[in-house]
Amino acid sequence: MGTVATGATAQTVLKASHQFPGGKGDIRDEMVQMIARDVAAADVDLEIQIFPGSSLYKPNDQWNAVTRGLLDMTSFPLDYASGRHPEFSATLMPGLVGNFDRAKRLNDSEFMTDIKKVIEDAGAMVIADAWLSGAFASKQGCITSPDTLKGQVIRAAGPAFEEMLVAAGASISSMPSSEIYTGMQTGVLDAANTSSASFVSYRLFEHAKCLTAPGENALWFMYEPVLVSKKVFERLTPEQQKAILAAGEKAEAFFDEEVRKGDQLMVDTYKKAGVEVVEMSKEDYDAWLELAKQSSYKNFAEKVEGGDALIEKALAVQ
Repeated sequence: MGTVATGATAQTVLKASHQFPGGKGDIRDEMVQMIARDVAAADVDLEIQIFPGSSLYKPNDQWNAVTRGLLDMTSFPLDYASGRHPEFSATLMPGLVGNFDRAKRLNDSEFMTDIKKVIEDAGAMVIADAWLSGAFASKQGCITSPDTLKGQVIRAAGPAFEEMLVAAGASISSMPSSEIYTGMQTGVLDAANTSSASFVSYRLFEHAKCLTAPGENALWFMYEPVLVSKKVFERLTPEQQKAILAAGEKAEAFFDEEVRKGDQLMVDTYKKAGVEVVEMSKEDYDAWLELAKQSSYKNFAEKVEGGDALIEKALAVQ
């Protein structure tokens, strides 16, 4: 957080960082851009400067920076910090969310209260909730049932998905979504698992042979909120705090409406690029979910303190 003189007043400047392409229509960038515009319009001597595309911090470094007060704001895939806070793996647990309406209900549940307590205890706070659906893509063929992934090297976003994919016979190469394109281009990756928004904004259709869209059986949902450093937020004036919270609430409502269009945009983009597009059947989905329960869910319950109870709170949301 810095200040710059503007006439007779000193304006506070916050730095917002994220890994997603800037000005390219990625909904996560658009959320942060909207927050910056609305805060500026509030006229409370507060400006937000945005650094997209990993131009200020590398993706995995943002959590440490925002919780320590070195970074003011970020749009952040929470599971990236599961190495420090294993509870966060629950926000990318296979089959736990399923659809956008359920994701919205989770935001107001005991499950999310527990997750946000971990976030706040670490030194950050959520100003806008965001859940993104995701897909699979492969250079080799269509990924539907678990056996179709056997032998492929795939990128997944976090431990829970990685454990399930290994159980299916895949090999894992871990990396942020911003590095998937290069991974597929260079042959490090055969396949990838990431959000629908990333599949479009990172132009992964240039290397994919087949895309498995979320459809009616969405296995992949990830929580990617907009976070603010608690240290930074507490140093703001009450008027500035109010402006940020109001802007975050408006951005969340925008996201909830627009993100639902993202899956269709992805499908249309990939079909236009000549990529085959399929969906998982209910039988495929059930096979993956059974595999997840034997691997991801089991490991989470055993390794994470209170993990069983946390998952039960999520499953209780109807």
